[in-house]
Amino acid sequence: MSSGPITTIVADFGGVLSTPLASAFGAVREHLELPPEALGRAMAAVGAQRGAHPLNDLETGELPEAEFFALLGERLTAELGRDVVLRDFAERYWGALGPNDVLVEHLRRVRRGGYRMGLLTNNVREWEPRWRAMLPVEELFDEVVDSAAVGLRKPDPAIYALAGRELGVSGAQGLAIEDSVPGALSAVAAGFVTIGNVAFVAPQEHHERIAALHAAGVAEVVASWSELETMLS
Repeated sequence: MSSGPITTIVADFGGVLSTPLASAFGAVREHLELPPEALGRAMAAVGAQRGAHPLNDLETGELPEAEFFALLGERLTAELGRDVVLRDFAERYWGALGPNDVLVEHLRRVRRGGYRMGLLTNNVREWEPRWRAMLPVEELFDEVVDSAAVGLRKPDPAIYALAGRELGVSGAQGLAIEDSVPGALSAVAAGFVTIGNVAFVAPQEHHERIAALHAAGVAEVVASWSELETMLS
């Protein structure tokens, strides 16, 4: 942990403040009867065609949601030899995603302890009403940094540097909570003390994820939110 005082906590949304993203994606994939790697292959093919990864452009606000899913649908249709329509992807995805109520309660207690709070998310411009409706955003967070609104995206450390400026803290005063390796890399590179979270990582993937988070430079890895709250108390 940092040798100086932590004054501010920055939390990720997906897989930290929400239930696992992989489960939600899995529910959509199952509904569409897609092979496990099909979406990844389709995104890679679209990226090769456009010269930029479509997810990066989607989450920095450059590519509209409708166009993103139309491009993926075309690639999947060509690969699988049947019509694949993704118009209702968001509806099904968000229907399978929920808030992490346990962490929300932990953060309420931490906030009462005097910490400033920030939310930093790689997200889709058109999805903002959905994730804001899922959380008590105004109650919990002093600042929100949304990749689609600011045109920056993890793993670029510039997005964490921006969060620090918005919150008025240097990196060493800020504690980042990240479950993904790209998120951890972004936070560490920006100077934030970073805690890796594997609470929602599948047990069979714990060892690999923990090793990768440590390699990214996190200070600690926790497997439960009570561990994190104990660190901050």
